[in-house]
Amino acid sequence: MNRNHALGALAAAALALPAANAAAFCGFYVGKADAALFNDASKVVMVRDGERTVINMLNDYQGELSEFAMVVPVPHVLNKEDVKTPFRALFDRIDAYSAPRLAEYYDPDPCHPVPAAEMKMSAGRMASNATSDLRAREEHGVTVEAQYTVGPYDIVILGAEQSDGLETWLHENGYRIPRGASKALAPYIRQQMKFFVARVNLDAHAKSGERFLAPLQFSFRSEKFMLPIRLGMINARGPQDLVLWVLTKKGRVEATNYRTVKLPANVEIPPYIKVDATHTFGAFYKALFDEQAKREQHRVVFTEYFWNMAWCDPCAANPLSAQELANLGADWVRGDTRRGAPVLVTRLHVRYTPETFPEDLAFQETADRQNWQTRYVLRHPAKVDLDKCVNTESAQRYLARLSERKEREVQTLASLTGWDIHGIRSRAGVEGTDLSPLARLWRWLQGTPTQDIAK
Repeated sequence: MNRNHALGALAAAALALPAANAAAFCGFYVGKADAALFNDASKVVMVRDGERTVINMLNDYQGELSEFAMVVPVPHVLNKEDVKTPFRALFDRIDAYSAPRLAEYYDPDPCHPVPAAEMKMSAGRMASNATSDLRAREEHGVTVEAQYTVGPYDIVILGAEQSDGLETWLHENGYRIPRGASKALAPYIRQQMKFFVARVNLDAHAKSGERFLAPLQFSFRSEKFMLPIRLGMINARGPQDLVLWVLTKKGRVEATNYRTVKLPANVEIPPYIKVDATHTFGAFYKALFDEQAKREQHRVVFTEYFWNMAWCDPCAANPLSAQELANLGADWVRGDTRRGAPVLVTRLHVRYTPETFPEDLAFQETADRQNWQTRYVLRHPAKVDLDKCVNTESAQRYLARLSERKEREVQTLASLTGWDIHGIRSRAGVEGTDLSPLARLWRWLQGTPTQDIAK
């Protein structure tokens, strides 16, 4: 993304412009992979309640503030009370809560197997920016519908009759937007949408003492449950990332005009990921997402997380408080969110280009309420000393299956990330697909051909 022009700080509107059920868990949370892994990823929190939509946008703009301009299509004129500047920390909070996570288990000693009843109990515990100088008269088919200042932003709401006239008006009034923006603006003008236009009031920003631009929040009512992303592609250099959180009352959110798929998750990967300097969990997850997006040719919306925010399992961070959720626009929340607050969060991740996502994102709230998360598991082997083993048969079964499991973990990691399998085997201490003599004996006793181990 060209960060010297801000007509696209938000991929969602700023023109700058095989998985197992994870409902229960009894391991230990040991790490997370947040949105910061993805360079220049736009971050948006949406709230949808009936026909009411609230959009929170985090601006990642870096450059001269006098160059910043944001243009967002909206269904109607927004009043000043519809626009706010939420706390930047809210984005970090919801990111941390919903981030893909790493968890670990420790195998019990097979020489001293734990009774089933005890295992069950353990699992249960476990520029001049003054808007007053804007030309308010109709010019180039553009009408200034409203103008006001909110926090460090001077905001105007524009109506327009033609896209080239709107582009000309913006340039003549000092808004630094990319040349040729009229093509991207045209579809919204045909839908008779208004345009929310913001730029930085340099004096107000200086007085605030803030280093970064404040996020923007605006709310409106519309039958359409959608997020405009096309404007953010005008000056994009290659695929763009959007991490989107949607807060709702009833169920999981999915796209209606693009395929929505869950990322591969809830699988076991080699334990070395926890300590390896190169193959860290962050590097693993980034490689996984890169590989899956490439396989899908950047044409799908990925689900990374869906959960009732009243709790988490395992917790990458504490659920947001009632006040934090209300600040994001979920104003139906009351009381202590740890006691069953009716807020469901869907985390979606999109990597797109103008060619692969030619339409804005349209959504629907489904009836699905099954909690789901991108969780990856490290399972540490037990240390077995057969000479001191009380239950030799149990230990032999364990060692035979352990050899299979290690190879399966290697295969899984290579498949998910595209990493070289020989390098993974070396790091994991696994020697190819050949079974140990003990494992071969056990497979033979079970009547399973040893050549089927890699399948």
